[in-house]
Amino acid sequence: MAEEENGQEKTEDATLKRLEKAREDGQVARSRELGTTLLLMTGALSILIFGSSLADRLQAVMKANFSFDRHGAMDTSMMAAKLGHSLSSVFDLVGLILFLIMIAGAIGAIGVGGWLVSAKPLQPKFNRLNPLEGLKRMFSMKALVELFKALAKFILVAGVASLILFQMESNLLAIGHEPLIPAVSHSTWIIIWSAIGMSAATLIIAAIDVPFQIYDNAQKLKMTKQQVKDEHKDSEGKPEVKSRIRQIQRELAQSRMMAAIPDADVVITNPEHFSVALKYDSDGAGAPVVVAKGADEIAIKIREIANAHDIPILRSPPLTRAVYFSTEIDQQIPAKLYLAVAQVLAYIYQLRARPSAARPGPKPVGPIRDSSLDNQLDIPNDLQFDAEGNLPE
Repeated sequence: MAEEENGQEKTEDATLKRLEKAREDGQVARSRELGTTLLLMTGALSILIFGSSLADRLQAVMKANFSFDRHGAMDTSMMAAKLGHSLSSVFDLVGLILFLIMIAGAIGAIGVGGWLVSAKPLQPKFNRLNPLEGLKRMFSMKALVELFKALAKFILVAGVASLILFQMESNLLAIGHEPLIPAVSHSTWIIIWSAIGMSAATLIIAAIDVPFQIYDNAQKLKMTKQQVKDEHKDSEGKPEVKSRIRQIQRELAQSRMMAAIPDADVVITNPEHFSVALKYDSDGAGAPVVVAKGADEIAIKIREIANAHDIPILRSPPLTRAVYFSTEIDQQIPAKLYLAVAQVLAYIYQLRARPSAARPGPKPVGPIRDSSLDNQLDIPNDLQFDAEGNLPE
């Protein structure tokens, strides 16, 4: 049965944020049985592989240390010299064995849960000083599981040891009839293989304990549906904060948009609602780009900036609505509107050239009305929007 918190069952898998937080707190799956198995197996196999060489060296050390003449016994520096010789004789093999055991211990520690450095598990928890809490832990389900595991390990290892002794009964009895040195060698062989066999028995325990620890840790980190919702709300931010962020983003985008209007070639308008500023780079290979667009108050502001910078303003409701509803800011106009916009730009270029060539005078500013131009513009049916942004049926 799933655990409960505040009346709600923990039925949801831990989120990524929950897993990261648990990892920071040092709460990850760990298997002590895996570490124990690797240490025992590595130690036993190391003795099996290097034990013969190590025994020969130890035998040579014993002979060297217990066989010396009277002159050597009177030499006060002999003890230090023999100690140094003894250590140097076995240092490399013993160091290699210890190094292999250290590697096995490290792999066992990080084999489940991975590498983790956290000081939080070392911090004192004063709630553990509460006797009632201690009694709860002693008689909890976890304590019962640990007791069962200990009994299972004892029974398994004892059973394997008994089986090994039964299989080696003839070898054990034969030791009593052997000379000293062969008997010692034979006994050592039996001990090493018995240790390997009993260490191998712990593989079964580790194979059960590793998935159990992973499952148990996942169960502890499970969350209620309310916790998932609260975490999602915290990660996404409070609604009022998100609303304020969106407002600031809109203001910044609008500010950048207004700053781009003086560089526009023309502003086309539907005088009642919309304004769209277009820019065309004649030296580039692209189509005209919408540098600004807006409705109602923003549309009025676009026209005011255009007037202030002598940007031609052309009243063309069908084209304005088509561009407004089909194109975003800083995007090129659709290919279907290339011809219509090209006609508008050609018309604007003619107006710009007229004062300086045909009739000297000030450059015309303010809205330009040309109903005949609207009649010439080719607006596809699928882009003929009304003021509400709807297409004709």
